Amino acid sequence: MTRDDRVFGSTRLLGAIIVPFLLVAFALLYFFPDDTRHWFAWDVQPTITPLVMGAGYIAGAYFFVRVARERRWHRIQVGFLPVTAFTLFMAIGTFNHLDRFATNHVAFWIWVGLYVTTPVLVPLAWWRNRRTDPRTPEPGERPLPRSVRPALLGVGAFQSVVALVLLLWPSEMIEHWPWLLTPLTAQTLGGWFALPGVTALAMGLDGRASAIRITLESQLIGLALILLGTARAWEDIDTSNALAPVFVAGLAGLFAALLWLRLQLRR
Repeated sequence: MTRDDRVFGSTRLLGAIIVPFLLVAFALLYFFPDDTRHWFAWDVQPTITPLVMGAGYIAGAYFFVRVARERRWHRIQVGFLPVTAFTLFMAIGTFNHLDRFATNHVAFWIWVGLYVTTPVLVPLAWWRNRRTDPRTPEPGERPLPRSVRPALLGVGAFQSVVALVLLLWPSEMIEHWPWLLTPLTAQTLGGWFALPGVTALAMGLDGRASAIRITLESQLIGLALILLGTARAWEDIDTSNALAPVFVAGLAGLFAALLWLRLQLRR
């Protein structure tokens, strides 16, 4: 197959189908975080947890809107494996804790349908479309600053480790986390760490400015809304916990670093 960098119609269709689900999830979780027992697949508590989840869903919606509109595969391909990792975490957390879900609610069946199908469809779209990637920078594209790729790999590795610990040893993380977690929210929160973690790894491994720009913008949207959500639900955070300032400072620092990188790419 010619490496013509085209995005298959099936890939763009998948992106278009996923977007409405993400938008609805964002609206329910971010605007009504205290009412998830009525509108969501399970009662997500405390308030900060649905706010973090909602921020991630709108970031995903931005990415998949770009997938549906994009004509050059290499500009979006970085995001597919991170989404795959995220959906696998969510599927594992779901089936480990089915007793926590409102199984008679339509939102539950939509949730299950998404996390049964997307761990298959998203990597399949990546696998099929990857053959069109020319694997070269765009004409006139400048390389990333020398320190960026190692930094992305380091941050990605750290976030991925946190994600795995949340998934595999949720009870350990529950004991030390700066806000209240249950085994279900710990494992699903692991997905929200796996997503940016694998994203940073994928961006660092690819190294093309044009290949990371869209995914980087998606990450900035999510981080900005997580910071805003943290401020909204500050009372949920145990400020006496040593991890509380580390969590907030880490979020703010990561947002500042990615914003700096995005401005560098614009230049």
